[in-house]
Amino acid sequence: MLTAVGLGPGDPELLTLRAVRLLKEADTVFVPGGIAKKLVEPYCTPVELSFPMSYDEDAIAQRISENADIIAPLAEKGSVVFGIIGDPNIFSTFSRLCVIIKDKYPGVELSTVPGVSSITALTSVTGIPINGGFSVSDGTPEVARIRMKVRKPRTVAEELRKEGYSKFVLVERMCMEGMKVWDGELPEESNYFSLLFAEKI
Repeated sequence: MLTAVGLGPGDPELLTLRAVRLLKEADTVFVPGGIAKKLVEPYCTPVELSFPMSYDEDAIAQRISENADIIAPLAEKGSVVFGIIGDPNIFSTFSRLCVIIKDKYPGVELSTVPGVSSITALTSVTGIPINGGFSVSDGTPEVARIRMKVRKPRTVAEELRKEGYSKFVLVERMCMEGMKVWDGELPEESNYFSLLFAEKI
């Protein structure tokens, strides 16, 4: 089992309780650099792996593949945690690592634990709340969108189809009692606490 654990934006007090528990319980903890290593050291003795901060895609892909060969065999036999700054699902090295592991080591079970992302931390640091729609980009074309408070998911999905979106996943009451997930066919109506993920594929 390989679990990517979000470590937050850098403040050790922003680690979640679940992150701390998993770091303590894991057989092996890997981290991609010195900042992550410093955050997890109070709870475990991590193994630091090198992931190049580079625009050389070939070099990045080669190193990620090499690191997958180190991580996956241990994850096949025990509990492995990959601690990563921010959230492992947003602009993350872990996402690229998963692609390789799924291909080369299909028997490894993968999961993630969210962390406080730099996107949400930004509003606290700046004191500027966000009360309307906003976009986040790394400069590449938009391929996904998240809509909050989706009371009529089918109607919203039909609007988004006109913009080229074709994959939709709705989560109602996320991380709360009674959570529901719809992947594909959406309900006509949903709870106030609903998020719709839309992707161009």
